[in-house]
Amino acid sequence: MDDASRSLSIVRLGSLGDGIAADGTVVPGALPGEDVSGKIRDGRLERPRILKASAHRVRPPCPHHADCGGCALQHARDGFVAAWKQDQVLKALKAQGMSAKVEAIHTSPVNARRRAVLSARRTRKGALVGFHARASGTVVEIADCVVMRPALLATLPSLQPAVRALASRRGELSVYLTETLSGVDVDIRGARALGLGERHLLAEVAEAQDLARISVEGEPVATRRQPLVRMGRALVPLPPGAFLQATAEGEAALVAFVREALSGCRQVADLFAGVGTFALPLAEDARVHALEGDRAAVEALAAARNGTEGLRQLDVARRDLFRQPLDEAELSAFDGVVIDPPRAGAAAQMRALATAGPARIASISCNPATFARDARILATGGYRLRRLVLVDQFRWSHHIEIAALFERA
Repeated sequence: MDDASRSLSIVRLGSLGDGIAADGTVVPGALPGEDVSGKIRDGRLERPRILKASAHRVRPPCPHHADCGGCALQHARDGFVAAWKQDQVLKALKAQGMSAKVEAIHTSPVNARRRAVLSARRTRKGALVGFHARASGTVVEIADCVVMRPALLATLPSLQPAVRALASRRGELSVYLTETLSGVDVDIRGARALGLGERHLLAEVAEAQDLARISVEGEPVATRRQPLVRMGRALVPLPPGAFLQATAEGEAALVAFVREALSGCRQVADLFAGVGTFALPLAEDARVHALEGDRAAVEALAAARNGTEGLRQLDVARRDLFRQPLDEAELSAFDGVVIDPPRAGAAAQMRALATAGPARIASISCNPATFARDARILATGGYRLRRLVLVDQFRWSHHIEIAALFERA
């Protein structure tokens, strides 16, 4: 700990978007080339005084920027952020001995986030619903937001009675919000056991706010309309808290890439298929075998398939691809594969693909490090990275989505 004020020069951005000084001090809100001053505690200089500003610095558009930790880079120009995210991906590939050229980066517009996870706490006077402050467990209540869709933001005040009823005095709730075609879907996690009174209260909240559904710990408590999302020509009944691409614009860019990358393939495997983001659009042109480990997602995808006309054959199966990846014999049936694993990547499945995979693989990833590792695994099996596109659905954050096409040499 150091209580004396010091001056530092920022030399780079860290992986989370924080400024990093030459001595390794972390300086949130600082940009490369800036001179800053302030007190350093435990290796961090919070709320720096900017002595010399970068040409890339801009006025943050959100009134909560100084306190809310939801966005890390609102103080930087969009072009600078896009270039930094591109550099993060290329550096990860370089660390694996690989190189590529970014074909394009698709950045979602402001107020486009249709899915968000917020934190909530009881207070003596009421409740707080918002995002954590930077590097803190403090919940910052937000009255406005330049990231979330207006429908999600309008839901927040109405959730305060539910937070008061469901949160313990010291516990924290996670509130999953998703905008669907049927209205806003709410799933609350970390709640106390529900009694009859709490269930009646949630029904009243859903009615008053015209919510599609409120669930607690994934169990529907008040369902007024089935939450639906469109994927291709199909309507998917969304399970509570289910994974969904963060913005409709980002999803459209990813789906367009995958469909183009696998154009002409007749037998396609969709690995880590979720609720059908890629399987359902692909099934309009090819026979698709979709594999997913989550039971609720598998059931939702099957229901969407059953309710949609005009699809070619779409087989849906539940399978843990971490423990039981597709093997050589199974992979021989496909001339195309799309794979969209969680942040940990899919090393075991990638090794199987490297050995016996099809001519083309469309790889989707949200983690540059594991993407690069898995890309290297494919390279050892004779695959080449032919196309690389970035999709920025998490505007002003350090997150980035990667879409890549691998072809056997």
